[in-house]
Amino acid sequence: MLPRVLTVAGSDSGGGAGIQADLKTIALLGGFGMSAVTALTAQNTLGVQSIYEVPADFVALQMEAVLSDIGVDGLKTGMLANSAIVRAVCRKISRYSISKVVVDPLTMAKNGERLLSSEAEEVLRRELLPLAQIITPNVPESETLTGRKISSLKEMREAAAQIHRMGARNVLVKGGHLSGGATDVFFDGRRFYELKGERISTPHTHGTGCTVSAAIAVELAKGCSALQAAERAKAFISSAIRFSFPLGRGQGPVNPYAPAAREIERYRIIQELKKGFAVLRDMKVGHLFPEVQSNLGYALPYAQAIEDVAAFPGRLVHLGKEIVKVADPEFGASQHIAKIILTVMARDPGMRSAMNLRCSKEILAKAQKMGFFVHHFDRKKEPVRVKRQEGSSLSWGVQRVLRTAIKIPDLIFDRGDMGKEPMIRVLGHDPEEVVAKVVRLS
Repeated sequence: MLPRVLTVAGSDSGGGAGIQADLKTIALLGGFGMSAVTALTAQNTLGVQSIYEVPADFVALQMEAVLSDIGVDGLKTGMLANSAIVRAVCRKISRYSISKVVVDPLTMAKNGERLLSSEAEEVLRRELLPLAQIITPNVPESETLTGRKISSLKEMREAAAQIHRMGARNVLVKGGHLSGGATDVFFDGRRFYELKGERISTPHTHGTGCTVSAAIAVELAKGCSALQAAERAKAFISSAIRFSFPLGRGQGPVNPYAPAAREIERYRIIQELKKGFAVLRDMKVGHLFPEVQSNLGYALPYAQAIEDVAAFPGRLVHLGKEIVKVADPEFGASQHIAKIILTVMARDPGMRSAMNLRCSKEILAKAQKMGFFVHHFDRKKEPVRVKRQEGSSLSWGVQRVLRTAIKIPDLIFDRGDMGKEPMIRVLGHDPEEVVAKVVRLS
């Protein structure tokens, strides 16, 4: 049965936060999402323009409708607006003995718009926090709850301990607002844990708090401990921030679809590589292979590492014009082709496939005659430190080309160097496009 998760929060007309972000996250992580709307907001990437608070008795009716019929395995709160709504939510949580409660104590929007009245803040401290299995404040929210300034990990731990004394069984103080690494502090009343992550440079972080708390609610509903849920939510939001959407004219939303899109694509990527190999084999393109042999790779959407790129283990081998494979494609099978693809994706995330060929004047002349956009780099200019690091030449050369090229080339070549064979890299959005280019050259 799907974990049933109820979000009690405000609506974001821009779709990046609030119940919209919650329901996307819940569905993507395998839960069944339900909602009780506490407020309607008129907002976009530039900020909140207006708020219309839903009457507290109607918030209670929404919750009652869900709880009395469908039931819940986990519940999260977001924007609660006023003290009457906070009290109504507390009554329903208590009446139905809901234990897996995640409180995201939204007090301010990113543009400074108040989302919770000062009176409601006190009611939240006294009545809602003791019902929470975990509370997920960021640094400004932690400062509001504790009345103390926070500018270090030590002060985050102190704040977490103080908030724990208010009644929450577990506390996750999120450190995204501080400088340095993106480290969160988790406290269960006995021990502090630091959840570390890479700080990702992007202005598009709208909806991070909502997404994290919704992810935790789903993981709790699945049966995870609070710490496990926080760790999984951390990994999920890191990916969502890394591939956030540059929508609108202000602060765009995070992208919760990134992790799911990657997993869905795995099977299709392997099948596309197999189809590409079949075409190359049938068209007998082995005479285009270099002495070091060839490979064909295809990356997951939003690929970040070599393990996110599939290729053929042992490379593709030519026997005259015939080609054979050692094994079916696998993820992480080729560092060389993966580094080329990852480097290109840093410039254009849609260019996810590549194949290497031998370089000759004849092949280059044919490519230019066919109208391919061809670019090159000189391996003789490669820095010594790059030469010494195995596999770094590929990234260095491709980066050098992409810094000056007006668009992504169809082919990038080099004429080799001492101990380095001349090589062509054929680039494309997918194996079908790359293979079509190779076949034309053959």
